[in-house]
Amino acid sequence: VQLQASGGGLVQAGGSLRLSCAASGRTFSTYTLGWFRQAPGKEREFVAGISWSGGSTYYAYSVKGRFTISRDNAKNTVYLQMNSLKPEDTAVYLCAARRAAIPVTSSEAYDYWGQGTLVTVSS
Repeated sequence: VQLQASGGGLVQAGGSLRLSCAASGRTFSTYTLGWFRQAPGKEREFVAGISWSGGSTYYAYSVKGRFTISRDNAKNTVYLQMNSLKPEDTAVYLCAARRAAIPVTSSEAYDYWGQGTLVTVSS
């Protein structure tokens, strides 16, 4: 499966952005999807994940209550709604897919990656 992330940009602290990740392939609904981020000089970290049915979602503690992950299997797209953004949310955001029922936080468990989209939050 091929993934294409979009929706990043520059936003002021407290603002919102919605990221999208469009996937190719007819088996999208059998993949668990995750969003990760990587800031300059830091390791890649898990942000949010969603099961293949969309019935279960998981969040990093740092974004819980501010970010919402969702998916539309009819459109082969996963979204990340980001509200109340903080400067520390600045990073390249990447979407990833794994052929499994539920997401996990380890990036090594994901089989496919998109190219990333840059989110910059100014103070």
